[in-house]
Amino acid sequence: MVRFGILSTAKIGRELVIPAIQDAEICVVTAIASRELKKARELADRFSVPHAFGSYEEMLASDKIDAVYIPLPTSQHIEWAIKAADAGKHVLVEKPISLKASEIAPLIAARERNKVVVTEAFMVTYAPVWLKVRELLAQGAIGKLRQVQGAFTYYNRDPDNMRNIPALGGGGLPDIGVYPTITTRFVTGKEPVRVQATTDRDPQFGTDIYSSVRADFGEFELSFYISTQLAARQVMVFHGTEGFIEVKSPFNADRYGAEEVELTNQNHNQSQVFRFGDSRQYKREVEAFARATRGEPAEVVTLESSVKNQKFIDAVYRASEKNGWEPV
Repeated sequence: MVRFGILSTAKIGRELVIPAIQDAEICVVTAIASRELKKARELADRFSVPHAFGSYEEMLASDKIDAVYIPLPTSQHIEWAIKAADAGKHVLVEKPISLKASEIAPLIAARERNKVVVTEAFMVTYAPVWLKVRELLAQGAIGKLRQVQGAFTYYNRDPDNMRNIPALGGGGLPDIGVYPTITTRFVTGKEPVRVQATTDRDPQFGTDIYSSVRADFGEFELSFYISTQLAARQVMVFHGTEGFIEVKSPFNADRYGAEEVELTNQNHNQSQVFRFGDSRQYKREVEAFARATRGEPAEVVTLESSVKNQKFIDAVYRASEKNGWEPV
């Protein structure tokens, strides 16, 4: 079993990742750390976790864990991922792994000198839905891909939510803009060359709350919009010369409907619907990560891929400040 330590008592850990680790076949949570021992102990008791620590450093120094899951605010990801790697722990760190692509280089160096696995927690890359889309594209099911369209929106104006606090790494692009980018890159194996974008910011919070993006991948284009202040919506469509693929609930299936991929032919007179029950994408994520830490075959998101995805987001921010194309 790969023994996990959870670095903080953040909501995503409490509600999604800790249950996924406990449900996984080769993983177990053995420790939880918080800056307040009481909080760590309360969460540990909730999940029957044997060890609780009142500081992050104390847990990283412990021999009770092999790996660390980091769901801290984005602005703290790189700092604590490096500290965890330097403590000899494998690291699964929440997305986005950083706020700038240039910040990831020191983490890659820490990974190399400590010979540990470090990966960004993009659960979508482990989901059967996205594996199916990648398979269909590779098979040429829609002919030549020319256009990808996407949307990811929700409404949140809570001033205490980290998504609305710039100092903690808040903003729409870091939180959800990374999903249309990572999934398109994942299923096509292609990288963007240049982007155009417009971005609006909230006058109160200062965070980006809406972006409309057009990205040139050479062989096809990706157009998507994201917002933290629009009615909730998720969709991704891959349009080719012979048909199109629609991913009905691409990112958070439990909140946006059934996990389905619909393939429609050129004349719109034939379609196939591929349905997936509860794909447990977080469980699949932690199991793949655990296998990688044991030296077993496993496809995980590399830090090199994380750099490319963050370069994409960095280019969107730059493009939003100018007219015309911005190179990635």
